[in-house]
Amino acid sequence: MSREKKAQIIDSLKENFSKCSVGILTDYRGLSASEITILRRKLGESGIEYRVVKNTLARFAAERAGRVDLAASFEGPVALALGYGDVVEPAKVLTDYISGSKSTLAIKGGFLGERLLTSEEVSTLSKLPPREILLAMVLGGMQSPIAALVNCLTAPIAGVARVLQARIKQMEGE
Repeated sequence: MSREKKAQIIDSLKENFSKCSVGILTDYRGLSASEITILRRKLGESGIEYRVVKNTLARFAAERAGRVDLAASFEGPVALALGYGDVVEPAKVLTDYISGSKSTLAIKGGFLGERLLTSEEVSTLSKLPPREILLAMVLGGMQSPIAALVNCLTAPIAGVARVLQARIKQMEGE
């Protein structure tokens, strides 16, 4: 590979490391070319880029992107799944593929923003609900104390109103 081509790959990876919201490192040993193609298609449907990278070039790109801690993760055969949207999606697609196809693909770790993730943390990340559901859960948690306060404050007035309504019905009946 020529120096120019290597420089292009390093620049491309550096840009990917800077832009992506989440990256998952996988060990693709034991996968055939057709299995990798199927995996790439599944990831591509979710807007996730899957790249097999040379470790040295990936280390240089990580260091140039200011991710020195990530550079140490490139040991052995490594492929990167880079997600640019929902941070949960790449982990879900990869774990679903591994469990559904009984493949030998292994998750080595990853990164989320500036934080490195272990393979267990990636597995935990895959079990999280999507962002919209998490936001709905937080909003529901914020609303429930307010709703309880409103119910407590309106209960005495509602009780008086019910007593008066019952008295009106009682007087109409006489």
